[in-house]
Amino acid sequence: MIKKVLFICTANMDRSPTAESLLKQKNGFEVRSAGTWLHARSRIKKELIDWSDTIFVMEKHHKESLLNLNPKAEDKIVVLDIPDIYPRNSPELVRILKDKLSAHLNIKW
Repeated sequence: MIKKVLFICTANMDRSPTAESLLKQKNGFEVRSAGTWLHARSRIKKELIDWSDTIFVMEKHHKESLLNLNPKAEDKIVVLDIPDIYPRNSPELVRILKDKLSAHLNIKW
């Protein structure tokens, strides 16, 4: 069965698109990303929250934004605690994401 994974950051410019592209390389996942900001590249919608099996948010305030849209999503949200200081696809961001996603999704890179 394919697991549907959603990644959320603020603007959907750096962290969540990096995570999305990383996980898309793995079999068994359907992956999307979005942002919570009004002007995000792809803005989060209730339909995306409903679509996903697991949602990885970069910071705690992203989780709060999602729960405002859908309070029932609490059990499928994981906070990764990755601050907004990394440029898209930076080696450090990729390393952190691989470490954290390996632990949560039981995958190897």
